[in-house]
Amino acid sequence: MAGAKSHEYHILPPSIWPLIGAAAALAMASGGIMWMHSAAYGGWVFFAGLAGVLFTMYSWWSDVIGEAKAGDHTPVVSLHLRYGMILFIASEVMFFLGWFWAWFDFSLFPSTVDAIGGVCPPKGITVLNPFAFPLLNTLILLCSGTTVTWAHHALIHGDRKGLIRGLWCTILLGITFSCIQGWEYAHAPFAFKGLSYGASFFMATGFHGFHVLIGTCFLTVNLVRAYKGDFTPRQHFGFEAAAWYWHFVDVVWLFLFISIYVWGGWGAPIAG
Repeated sequence: MAGAKSHEYHILPPSIWPLIGAAAALAMASGGIMWMHSAAYGGWVFFAGLAGVLFTMYSWWSDVIGEAKAGDHTPVVSLHLRYGMILFIASEVMFFLGWFWAWFDFSLFPSTVDAIGGVCPPKGITVLNPFAFPLLNTLILLCSGTTVTWAHHALIHGDRKGLIRGLWCTILLGITFSCIQGWEYAHAPFAFKGLSYGASFFMATGFHGFHVLIGTCFLTVNLVRAYKGDFTPRQHFGFEAAAWYWHFVDVVWLFLFISIYVWGGWGAPIAG
């Protein structure tokens, strides 16, 4: 009786994954620094650390899925998982805020940045047409937000086929977005180096593209779990977290499209 559980919290057993994850992250960061400084074996250390991080993520989240199947995710635990996801997305908002800050800083005060000739967009460069592939990518992401919402509503109503179809549509749209952005980068009329315009453009849109790839992987894992029948109308936090993350990616892209593609290139010659 003294050891009887009298609360709805889940007391976690000791886990080795935080230690392994920290060591792998340290190896990845150290290897990346060594690689950038052309040190011997820097690349090998980086990829070994990356493999350790990915293995930790897979193993740790597998434990979380096992806890859910065992019934350890009570309403209180599920609520706190949602709080954690909300805080994670908030941290991502602050991450992108830094890139938007840099973009607006040299765009509104170009005279403070010598590399762009005192004007923005810089003299002598052509910019991407915002109403060509960038607009197409905007429509693709908006459609993907619709399909992931379709999948969510299908899950809530016990429609497993609708869940799977919605996830497939969202994943394919995400892959299409990434392919179009890759083509756009390959044919961009300005370089990453030498200009604050190019550096900020590629860093802001590139990190968003990286988040699209992560979100696509996130949704693919949920698709596999949907085929296995892991989700129920009452318990599907894994899918819910992926849907929240995908909607966040959608919203960030809308701000990027308006501020960088449309407003940021206003008045400059358009390539092609």
